[in-house]
Amino acid sequence: MAKETEEELRARLKKVYDACPPRRKGVAMSLIVHGGSKAGKSTITNTTFPPRLLIDAEMAYRFLPGVKVFWDPKTEAPPEHNGLWETCVVIVREYADMSKAYEWLNSGQHPFRSLGIDSVSEIQSRCRDQLTASGQMSQQLWGDLLYEMDKLVRGFRDLTEHPINPIEVVVLTAMTQMKDGKYRPYVQGALQVKLPYFLDVIGYLYVAAETDPTDPTKVLAPQRQMLVNPHDMFEAGERVQGRLPNPVRNPTIPEMLALVFPEDQQ
Repeated sequence: MAKETEEELRARLKKVYDACPPRRKGVAMSLIVHGGSKAGKSTITNTTFPPRLLIDAEMAYRFLPGVKVFWDPKTEAPPEHNGLWETCVVIVREYADMSKAYEWLNSGQHPFRSLGIDSVSEIQSRCRDQLTASGQMSQQLWGDLLYEMDKLVRGFRDLTEHPINPIEVVVLTAMTQMKDGKYRPYVQGALQVKLPYFLDVIGYLYVAAETDPTDPTKVLAPQRQMLVNPHDMFEAGERVQGRLPNPVRNPTIPEMLALVFPEDQQ
Protein backbone atom coordinates (compact mmCIF):
# COMPACT_ATOMS: atom_id res chain seq x y z
CA MET A 1 0.00 0.00 0.00
CA ALA A 2 1.32 3.42 -0.99
CA LYS A 3 2.22 5.78 1.85
CA GLU A 4 -0.34 8.46 2.51
CA THR A 5 0.74 11.87 1.25
CA GLU A 6 0.59 14.94 3.46
CA GLU A 7 -2.32 16.28 1.40
CA GLU A 8 -4.23 13.00 1.77
CA LEU A 9 -3.54 12.89 5.50
CA ARG A 10 -4.66 16.48 5.95
CA ALA A 11 -7.87 15.81 4.02
CA ARG A 12 -8.60 12.65 6.02
CA LEU A 13 -8.02 14.31 9.39
CA LYS A 14 -10.07 17.33 8.35
CA LYS A 15 -13.07 14.99 8.17
CA VAL A 16 -12.24 13.74 11.69
CA TYR A 17 -12.07 17.26 13.08
CA ASP A 18 -15.15 18.44 11.16
CA ALA A 19 -17.13 15.59 12.76
CA CYS A 20 -16.33 16.88 16.27
CA PRO A 21 -19.01 19.15 17.74
CA PRO A 22 -18.00 22.74 18.50
CA ARG A 23 -16.94 23.51 22.02
CA ARG A 24 -19.62 24.93 24.30
CA LYS A 25 -19.02 27.13 27.30
CA GLY A 26 -19.54 25.29 30.56
CA VAL A 27 -19.23 21.83 28.99
CA ALA A 28 -16.36 20.08 30.77
CA MET A 29 -15.84 16.97 32.86
CA SER A 30 -13.15 15.21 34.86
CA LEU A 31 -13.15 11.50 35.58
CA ILE A 32 -11.04 8.60 36.76
CA VAL A 33 -11.47 5.13 35.33
CA HIS A 34 -10.12 2.13 37.22
CA GLY A 35 -10.34 -1.54 36.41
CA GLY A 36 -8.47 -4.76 35.89
CA SER A 37 -5.62 -5.30 33.47
CA LYS A 38 -6.57 -4.96 29.77
CA ALA A 39 -10.14 -3.90 30.51
CA GLY A 40 -9.85 -0.95 28.10
CA LYS A 41 -8.90 1.99 30.31
CA SER A 42 -6.36 3.37 27.84
CA THR A 43 -8.87 2.97 25.03
CA ILE A 44 -11.27 5.34 26.78
CA THR A 45 -8.63 8.08 26.85
CA ASN A 46 -8.37 7.72 23.09
CA THR A 47 -12.09 8.42 22.56
CA THR A 48 -11.73 12.05 23.63
CA PHE A 49 -11.98 14.83 21.06
CA PRO A 50 -8.77 15.74 19.23
CA PRO A 51 -6.39 17.40 19.38
CA ARG A 52 -5.75 15.38 22.52
CA LEU A 53 -2.77 15.08 24.85
CA LEU A 54 -1.90 11.67 26.26
CA ILE A 55 0.49 11.67 29.22
CA ASP A 56 1.55 8.05 29.10
CA ALA A 57 3.50 6.25 31.82
CA GLU A 58 2.50 2.78 30.62
CA MET A 59 3.48 3.01 26.91
CA ALA A 60 -0.09 2.20 25.88
CA TYR A 61 0.09 4.72 23.02
CA ARG A 62 1.70 2.06 20.82
CA PHE A 63 -1.57 0.17 20.56
CA LEU A 64 -4.01 3.07 20.22
CA PRO A 65 -5.27 4.16 16.80
CA GLY A 66 -4.78 7.65 15.43
CA VAL A 67 -2.02 9.83 14.04
CA LYS A 68 0.48 10.74 16.75
CA VAL A 69 3.23 13.23 17.45
CA PHE A 70 5.56 13.22 20.44
CA TRP A 71 6.43 16.03 22.82
CA ASP A 72 9.13 16.42 25.47
CA PRO A 73 7.79 19.16 27.78
CA LYS A 74 11.16 19.49 29.50
CA THR A 75 12.89 20.72 26.35
CA GLU A 76 10.30 22.15 23.96
CA ALA A 77 6.95 23.89 23.60
CA PRO A 78 3.81 21.93 22.72
CA PRO A 79 3.44 21.12 19.02
CA GLU A 80 1.32 23.41 16.91
CA HIS A 81 -2.01 22.08 15.73
CA ASN A 82 -1.32 21.89 12.00
CA GLY A 83 -4.08 19.47 11.05
CA LEU A 84 -1.67 16.55 10.63
CA TRP A 85 -2.11 14.74 13.95
CA GLU A 86 -4.77 13.68 16.45
CA THR A 87 -2.85 12.65 19.57
CA CYS A 88 0.22 14.22 21.15
CA VAL A 89 2.07 11.78 23.40
CA VAL A 90 4.23 12.65 26.39
CA ILE A 91 6.14 9.56 27.49
CA VAL A 92 6.60 9.72 31.26
CA ARG A 93 10.02 8.37 32.12
CA GLU A 94 10.31 10.44 35.30
CA TYR A 95 8.02 12.59 37.39
CA ALA A 96 9.45 15.80 35.90
CA ASP A 97 7.90 14.89 32.54
CA MET A 98 4.49 15.06 34.20
CA SER A 99 5.07 18.24 36.15
CA LYS A 100 6.55 20.10 33.16
CA ALA A 101 3.60 19.08 31.00
CA TYR A 102 1.29 20.52 33.64
CA GLU A 103 3.20 23.81 33.67
CA TRP A 104 2.68 24.18 29.93
CA LEU A 105 -1.01 23.32 30.18
CA ASN A 106 -1.52 25.73 33.05
CA SER A 107 0.08 28.51 31.02
CA GLY A 108 -2.71 28.15 28.46
CA GLN A 109 -0.15 28.01 25.64
CA HIS A 110 -1.21 24.74 24.04
CA PRO A 111 -3.58 23.44 21.33
CA PHE A 112 -5.20 20.59 23.27
CA ARG A 113 -8.93 20.05 23.66
CA SER A 114 -8.68 16.88 25.77
CA LEU A 115 -6.25 15.28 28.21
CA GLY A 116 -5.64 11.67 29.18
CA ILE A 117 -3.30 10.54 31.97
CA ASP A 118 -2.41 6.85 31.89
CA SER A 119 -2.06 5.98 34.68
CA VAL A 120 -2.09 7.87 37.96
CA SER A 121 -1.00 4.65 39.71
CA GLU A 122 2.21 4.46 37.69
CA ILE A 123 2.84 8.20 37.88
CA GLN A 124 2.60 8.13 41.67
CA SER A 125 5.28 5.43 41.59
CA ARG A 126 7.49 7.73 39.49
CA CYS A 127 6.94 10.49 42.04
CA ARG A 128 7.89 8.12 44.83
CA ASP A 129 11.04 7.12 42.94
CA GLN A 130 11.98 10.79 42.69
CA LEU A 131 11.53 11.34 46.42
CA THR A 132 13.63 8.41 47.55
CA ALA A 133 16.41 6.45 45.90
CA SER A 134 16.40 3.73 48.56
CA GLY A 135 12.74 2.80 48.25
CA GLN A 136 12.28 3.31 52.01
CA MET A 137 9.51 5.80 52.74
CA SER A 138 9.64 7.77 55.97
CA GLN A 139 6.58 9.47 57.40
CA GLN A 140 7.87 12.79 56.05
CA LEU A 141 8.31 11.33 52.57
CA TRP A 142 4.77 9.91 52.63
CA GLY A 143 3.59 13.41 53.45
CA ASP A 144 5.63 14.84 50.58
CA LEU A 145 4.22 12.24 48.21
CA LEU A 146 0.65 13.07 49.19
CA TYR A 147 1.31 16.78 48.78
CA GLU A 148 2.83 16.43 45.31
CA MET A 149 0.18 14.07 43.95
CA ASP A 150 -2.70 15.93 45.60
CA LYS A 151 -1.49 19.18 44.04
CA LEU A 152 -0.99 17.62 40.62
CA VAL A 153 -4.33 15.78 40.40
CA ARG A 154 -6.26 18.86 41.51
CA GLY A 155 -4.22 20.98 39.12
CA PHE A 156 -5.08 18.81 36.13
CA ARG A 157 -8.74 18.74 37.18
CA ASP A 158 -8.81 22.52 37.42
CA LEU A 159 -7.65 22.85 33.82
CA THR A 160 -11.30 22.31 32.88
CA GLU A 161 -11.91 25.83 34.24
CA HIS A 162 -8.73 27.47 32.99
CA PRO A 163 -9.43 31.19 32.40
CA ILE A 164 -7.64 31.35 29.03
CA ASN A 165 -7.60 27.93 27.41
CA PRO A 166 -9.68 25.32 29.28
CA ILE A 167 -9.39 21.59 28.67
CA GLU A 168 -12.79 20.08 27.87
CA VAL A 169 -12.21 16.62 29.34
CA VAL A 170 -9.58 15.29 31.75
CA VAL A 171 -9.46 11.49 31.98
CA LEU A 172 -7.25 9.73 34.51
CA THR A 173 -6.84 5.98 34.54
CA ALA A 174 -5.76 3.84 37.47
CA MET A 175 -5.10 0.25 38.32
CA THR A 176 -7.55 -1.28 40.75
CA GLN A 177 -7.01 -3.09 44.03
CA MET A 178 -9.13 -4.75 46.68
CA LYS A 179 -8.95 -2.82 49.95
CA ASP A 180 -11.34 -2.85 52.89
CA GLY A 181 -13.73 -5.10 51.02
CA LYS A 182 -13.99 -3.00 47.85
CA TYR A 183 -12.11 -2.58 44.57
CA ARG A 184 -10.70 0.95 44.52
CA PRO A 185 -8.34 3.01 42.32
CA TYR A 186 -4.83 1.87 43.14
CA VAL A 187 -2.94 4.77 44.65
CA GLN A 188 -0.79 4.75 47.74
CA GLY A 189 -1.19 6.43 51.09
CA ALA A 190 -3.83 9.00 51.98
CA LEU A 191 -4.42 9.88 48.31
CA GLN A 192 -6.61 6.79 48.10
CA VAL A 193 -9.06 8.46 50.48
CA LYS A 194 -8.96 11.89 48.84
CA LEU A 195 -8.89 10.98 45.15
CA PRO A 196 -12.58 10.01 44.79
CA TYR A 197 -13.63 13.45 46.00
CA PHE A 198 -11.57 15.35 43.42
CA LEU A 199 -13.28 14.32 40.18
CA ASP A 200 -16.74 14.44 38.62
CA VAL A 201 -17.01 10.71 37.80
CA ILE A 202 -15.38 7.59 39.20
CA GLY A 203 -15.92 4.66 36.86
CA TYR A 204 -15.14 1.00 37.35
CA LEU A 205 -14.46 -0.55 33.95
CA TYR A 206 -14.91 -4.25 33.24
CA VAL A 207 -15.68 -6.63 30.39
CA ALA A 208 -18.96 -8.51 30.53
CA ALA A 209 -20.51 -11.22 28.38
CA GLU A 210 -24.30 -11.00 28.18
CA THR A 211 -26.98 -13.21 26.68
CA ASP A 212 -29.28 -12.16 23.87
CA PRO A 213 -32.54 -10.94 25.47
CA THR A 214 -34.48 -12.65 22.66
CA ASP A 215 -32.55 -15.91 23.01
CA PRO A 216 -31.10 -16.69 26.48
CA THR A 217 -29.04 -19.54 25.04
CA LYS A 218 -27.08 -17.16 22.80
CA VAL A 219 -24.10 -15.42 24.38
CA LEU A 220 -23.29 -12.02 22.90
CA ALA A 221 -19.79 -10.77 22.21
CA PRO A 222 -17.96 -9.43 25.31
CA GLN A 223 -18.68 -5.77 25.92
CA ARG A 224 -16.93 -3.11 27.95
CA GLN A 225 -19.12 -1.67 30.67
CA MET A 226 -18.46 0.96 33.32
CA LEU A 227 -20.15 1.30 36.69
CA VAL A 228 -20.78 4.91 37.67
CA ASN A 229 -23.16 4.45 40.62
CA PRO A 230 -22.10 3.47 44.16
CA HIS A 231 -21.61 -0.28 44.54
CA ASP A 232 -20.84 -2.53 47.49
CA MET A 233 -17.86 -4.14 45.76
CA PHE A 234 -16.52 -1.43 43.43
CA GLU A 235 -15.61 2.22 44.03
CA ALA A 236 -17.81 4.20 41.65
CA GLY A 237 -19.88 7.36 41.71
CA GLU A 238 -20.79 10.59 39.94
CA ARG A 239 -22.00 14.10 40.58
CA VAL A 240 -23.62 14.64 37.19
CA GLN A 241 -27.17 14.40 38.51
CA GLY A 242 -27.81 10.82 37.38
CA ARG A 243 -27.50 11.67 33.68
CA LEU A 244 -25.34 8.64 32.93
CA PRO A 245 -26.84 5.14 32.71
CA ASN A 246 -25.45 2.52 35.04
CA PRO A 247 -23.59 0.72 33.72
CA VAL A 248 -22.41 2.78 30.76
CA ARG A 249 -22.12 0.28 27.92
CA ASN A 250 -19.13 0.56 25.56
CA PRO A 251 -18.29 3.92 27.14
CA THR A 252 -16.87 6.74 25.04
CA ILE A 253 -16.21 10.29 26.18
CA PRO A 254 -18.27 12.00 23.43
CA GLU A 255 -21.34 9.92 24.29
CA MET A 256 -20.95 10.62 27.99
CA LEU A 257 -20.59 14.36 27.38
CA ALA A 258 -23.69 14.35 25.21
CA LEU A 259 -25.68 12.70 28.00
CA VAL A 260 -24.37 14.96 30.75
CA PHE A 261 -24.65 18.15 28.70
CA PRO A 262 -27.54 17.76 26.23
CA GLU A 263 -27.58 20.49 23.60
CA ASP A 264 -31.17 21.46 24.37
CA GLN A 265 -30.24 22.57 27.87
CA GLN A 266 -28.43 25.65 26.59
